[in-house]
Order: sequence, then C-alpha cells, then structure tokens
Amino acid sequence: MAIDNCKYTFAELAEKNFPQYMAGLRLSIKQSVPMSQFAVKGVGVATLLPQFDLPSDFSGCYVLLDGGVPNYVGISRTVFHRLRQHVLGTSHYDATFAYRIAFDRQPHKTTRSAAMANKDFSATFLHARDDIRGMDVAFIKIKNPLELHVFEAFCAMELDTKKWNIFATH
Repeated sequence: MAIDNCKYTFAELAEKNFPQYMAGLRLSIKQSVPMSQFAVKGVGVATLLPQFDLPSDFSGCYVLLDGGVPNYVGISRTVFHRLRQHVLGTSHYDATFAYRIAFDRQPHKTTRSAAMANKDFSATFLHARDDIRGMDVAFIKIKNPLELHVFEAFCAMELDTKKWNIFATH
C-alpha cells in the first residue's frame, strides 16, 4: 500500500524523481530571489503570488542561500507563508531558523520560551532574523507529502546544509 498516495517506490524516488527535483531546484537557485521580498509588512502572500505568476501558495521545498551558498533547506505545505514566518516571525515557533542561529550565537541551558523572554537572547534572535532577511531563496513545488518530506533530507545532504539542517526530534 502506498503512503500518502505516492505512486513510486523508494528506489524510483531516489533514482528518478529526486534527481529531477534537484535539477529544478538548482535552476531555481540560479534565479534565486531576495528574502527581503517576503519581509515587507503589510505585503502578504496574496500580494506576493502575482509577482511570481502563481495562482496560490503551494507545497514545496525551499533553500535559503547566504552569499549564493545553500545554508538551510526547508519544506512547507504553504511555502510563501513559511518564508514570511522566517523573516517576520516573533517566536521560536514560527521563526525556527532564526532561533537556531540565535542559539548558536548565544547558547543557553533553559527552555526555548525562557530564552525568548530573555532580553539579550531576544535581541540576538532579532539580529538573526535580520540576517535571514539578507539571504536569498530558491524553491520548487512538490505536491506529494511523502515525496516532500523525504526530499528535504535528500536535498539537505545533496546541498551539504548540515550545520542548520538536523533531523533529530525534540
């Protein structure tokens, strides 16, 4: 029985589908766009979509690039909404990448919520979020949930984003 109605075997995904997705993502990387486009307050997803000739938000994989170098791979069922969270989010729940960068810069031994309540850590978080606004992003559509989730790990390994992409659960 197929998981999430995926019609491919794992071997087919690994040998055919993922390399095709990766080729599409590499092309998107060459045409990446500034994350600052997603950070304009008052400019929501509905306003952004026509700028990219898209009818609606979409399920897919995105790569954040720092100076053209892949830095972080993420997935979402609503990519544009998620990108806005990365650059406008105010908590460790919605701006998780900014939180991880802040933790790298200012480690702590407390809970995430307690760290975010700390004035110094919160300032580090906001600075990290600003740093993400200075990055670029590339993305591709992937509709099937199983393909999307497995491709995230494939892509992170392929693009060597091991500093920020970890798959340990918490």
